[in-house]
Amino acid sequence: MAKIDLNLIVIFDAIMREQSITIAAEQLAMTQPSVSKAVSRMRYAWKDPLFIKHGRGVTPTPYARQLWQEVAEPLNKISHTVSPPKFDPMTSSTQLRVALTDGISSLFWPRLRAIIEDSARAIDLYAVPFQGNGQKLLLEAEVDLVLDYYPTTHEQISVQHLYDNHFTCVMRPDHLLAERALSLEDFCGADHLLVSLSGDPSGAVDSTLAIKGLQRRVAMTVNSFSGAMDLLEESNLISVLPFSVASKAIENGRLIQKPMPISVPSPTISVAWHRRNQHNRALKWLILIVEYFTENSANFHQPGYSHMDNNSTNNRSSIVGENAQQ
Repeated sequence: MAKIDLNLIVIFDAIMREQSITIAAEQLAMTQPSVSKAVSRMRYAWKDPLFIKHGRGVTPTPYARQLWQEVAEPLNKISHTVSPPKFDPMTSSTQLRVALTDGISSLFWPRLRAIIEDSARAIDLYAVPFQGNGQKLLLEAEVDLVLDYYPTTHEQISVQHLYDNHFTCVMRPDHLLAERALSLEDFCGADHLLVSLSGDPSGAVDSTLAIKGLQRRVAMTVNSFSGAMDLLEESNLISVLPFSVASKAIENGRLIQKPMPISVPSPTISVAWHRRNQHNRALKWLILIVEYFTENSANFHQPGYSHMDNNSTNNRSSIVGENAQQ
C-alpha cells in the first residue's frame, strides 16, 4: 500500500462518495476513461473488484466499504486543512441525505423547505428510511445525518441531543373512552393501533404492562404515522404516539389525547453524524437549523399531564413510535 500512487486514494474516495465513475470524473475534472484506468490500477493493487456496475452507477464491494472507512476521514481532514471550503446556502450546491421516519419528516420537512425557499436555495434534502440502523447508515456513508432516537458510543459517530420525545394516548373525539379518565382497565381493554415498520405487534407499552402482569390487544399495525392518524380518526382504535407527531392532529381537533395510566421513561431525539463530516459546513448549517426548530416550536414540548412511552424492550425506542423496529 505504501507504494501506491496517492492519487488513486483521492479517485477512490470520489467514486465512493458519488457512487458513479462518471460523476466522480466530473468532480475531479478528469475524463471518464482516465478514472476507469485508475480503477483498474486499484483493482490490481488491492486485489479486489472494488466496484460493481449497478444501473447508471456502481456499488462498492464490502472490501471497498471497509477501506473507505479508513481513508475517508484522513482525506477529509487534509482537504479542509489545505483549502477550507466556503459555504453559502444560496449558491453552494449541496445534497444532504437524512435518515428519519415519516413522523419526523412531517415535523421538520415543511419547516426546512420554507427556509430553503427563502434563503438556502442551493440545498437539496433527501430522506432515507430509518429503522434503527443508524450506525450502518453512517459508517457506510449512506446518509449524512440521522435524525431520531439513536443512542451510540461508537468512536466515529457524534451525537447531539435535541429534545425528549414524550408520548401520549390518542383517539377520535367521539370515541367511547373520550368522555372519561382513561383507567388502566379501559386502556388494556381497548383495541390498540401500533405504528410498526416491521409489522411486529409489540412495543414498549406491552413490555411495561408485562412487568405488571398485564397485556393489551394490538388489533392492527400500520407502517406510517399519516396512515395511523387517518385510521384513528375513522375507527374505534386508540394508539400511543409521539406527542410531537400527533400534536397537529390534536390541535385541529382530528384527535384527542388522554393521560396514560402507565408511565415509561421518554427517549431522547438526537442528530448523529460521522466524524469524517465534522468540518462539513452544509451539515453544520442543517444541524443548527434543526436545533432552532426544536428550541422554538411548541410541537416538541408536550403538556406535562400526560405519561410517556418508549421502547425499553430493545433500547431502540424512537420517533417512529413505541415500536422502534417498525
